[in-house]
Amino acid sequence: MANTRSDDLAPLTVSETPEEKFREFLEIRGEKLTEPRRVLVRHIFSSHKHFDADELVRDLHEAGHAISRATVYRTLRLLVDAGLLRELRLTNRSAYEHDYGYPAHDHMHCTVCNRVIEFRNDDIRQVRDAVSREHGFRASGHRFVIEGVCSACSRAHSPRRRLDLI
Repeated sequence: MANTRSDDLAPLTVSETPEEKFREFLEIRGEKLTEPRRVLVRHIFSSHKHFDADELVRDLHEAGHAISRATVYRTLRLLVDAGLLRELRLTNRSAYEHDYGYPAHDHMHCTVCNRVIEFRNDDIRQVRDAVSREHGFRASGHRFVIEGVCSACSRAHSPRRRLDLI
């Protein structure tokens, strides 16, 4: 799945690594950071991209890690619960992205090529805050995904007109 990130979405400085944060979360729950979980966290946080569970399983196997699909799915759920990953519910599947150490942002999702484009827009945040105030609601965040077709797919799928053929 392709990923685009604008310059104002650079990683934030954090006090703990994702692995340390995950270990702390698991300890509170009485669980351990097993070697497969450690491999998953390191792999996921080694680069910033959107991915789905099947892509992660494939990437891990290509990298020589024999981690079961069930372990991947269970660990993804734990990473979301720990606040390290965010689950994006897209048109026909769920994708995941880093939540820990990255600024708040929104997304555009191309329903043709599955490309996910990240962006920040203060107007969206201001509308969220104004609507929340109007209803006596204290917002802690939001999820905004614009579904549609990216420019590359629009060009590739636009019908040719007779004048274009001359």
